[in-house]
Amino acid sequence: MAKVVVFGTELVAELAHYYLTNDSEHEIVAFTVNREYIKEDTFCNLPVVPFEDVTTLYPPADYQFFAPLSERKMNMIRAKVYGEAKEKGYSFISYISSKATVLTDQIGENCFILEDNTIQPFVKIGNDVVLWSGNHIGHHSEIKDHVYFTSHVVLSGRCVVGEYSFFGVNATIRDGCTLGEGTLVAMGANVTKAKTDSWSIWKGNPAIKSEVSSKDINL
Repeated sequence: MAKVVVFGTELVAELAHYYLTNDSEHEIVAFTVNREYIKEDTFCNLPVVPFEDVTTLYPPADYQFFAPLSERKMNMIRAKVYGEAKEKGYSFISYISSKATVLTDQIGENCFILEDNTIQPFVKIGNDVVLWSGNHIGHHSEIKDHVYFTSHVVLSGRCVVGEYSFFGVNATIRDGCTLGEGTLVAMGANVTKAKTDSWSIWKGNPAIKSEVSSKDINL
C-alpha cells in the first residue's frame, strides 16, 4: 500500500480516484496541478495543492506519485509531468485492474491499465503507458514508454510499439509489426505493413499512410 498524490483535476483524475479507491490497496491523499490551473481547493473531497509546492507538503520519501493523464499532444504532456515528478524525487505506482487478464510481470511504472485488457505471456510494457478498457496485447510484444491505447485495440503477437504512439478505438495491428516512434493509428484502421515510419499517421482498412505527420495534429 502506498499513499499517493495524483496529478490532475479533470475527468481522468476522477477516474483514477474511482479505480484506486475501489480496486487497489493504495490511498490517494491529494491531487496536484500547476498553480495557475488550480480552480478549487478540493477535488473528490481531497486537497488540491500546487505542483510547485508538492514536495514540501507531500515529501517523496513518504508519498508516491501517479500521473494518469490523457493522450494530448501525442502523450508528450503526460511524459513531461512524469519526468518532472521523477526529477522531484518521486517513485510511481501503476494501476492494473483486477479485472484485467495479465500474464506478464514486465510492466513499468505510472501505467494505467483498465478492466478487460488481455495481456499475453512474454509481453513487455514500459513506463507511462495507458491501456484503456478491452484491448488485446499479443504474446512477445513490446510497448515502449509514453504510449496510449484507447479501447478494443488488437495488437497481434511479436509487435514492437515505439514511444509516444497512439491507437484509436478498434484499431488492429498485424503480427510482427514494428511501429516507429510517435505512430498514430486511427480509429478502425487495420495496419498490415511490417513497419511504420516515425511520427506517421495510418488510416483505413487496409491502413494507408497519411501525408500529415502526427507531430502536426492537435490530438
